[in-house]
This record gives sequence, structure tokens and C-alpha cells, in this order.
Amino acid sequence: VQLQAFGGGLVQAGGSLRLSCAASGRSFSRLAMAWFRQAPGKEREFVAGIMWSGSSTFYADSVKGRFTISRVNAQNTVYLRMNGLKPEDTAVYYCATPRTTSTYGQWDYWGQGTLVTVSS
Repeated sequence: VQLQAFGGGLVQAGGSLRLSCAASGRSFSRLAMAWFRQAPGKEREFVAGIMWSGSSTFYADSVKGRFTISRVNAQNTVYLRMNGLKPEDTAVYYCATPRTTSTYGQWDYWGQGTLVTVSS
């Protein structure tokens, strides 16, 4: 599986962005997906996850109520809609997926990352 994330950019605090992650491979509809982020000088952290069917989603407390993860399996794409952006959301955002289908929590494949910068 290859993942390509895009959609990052510079936005003012309070603004919105939508990130996209396009996946190659035949098994996308059976793969859980997640977004992580890494801010300068900090460790990578979980942001949001979604089950392969889209039936369940999970969020870090820091983004709950502001970010929404979704997927379109027919397009092999997962999205992260980010509203109410704050300067502390500034980071490189990565999408990730497990090696094994129909599992959640082990993230083996990673996209290249897309930079989100939120100005105050």
C-alpha cells in the first residue's frame, strides 16, 4: 500500500482545511486509516482514526469536535476536515494504515506528510 497525503497549507487561526490521503492497492475498503501529526520538536501523535467500513471513528481529545475523519472507499481516499484551527495544530500531518486488513491500531504504512501551518 502506498499513501499520499496532500491539502496542507497556511491558514489563519479559526480557519479550515481539508486534508486528503490517496491510497494505492486493492484492499483499501478493508483497511483502517488514521491521521497523525508531528509538531516541531515533538513526538508524532494520533489525531483521528476510522474503521475500514467507516462505521466507527476515533479522535484525540485535542481535536474532538473540531476535526472530522471520513473516507470514500470507491475513491481509495480518506479525508480529515479541520475546522476551528489553532496555532497549536501546526504540524506535519501523516496518514497511516495497517499492513493487515480488518485490523485497527497497528500502523505500518505511512504517507509522506503534508504541512499545516496555523498563524495567530
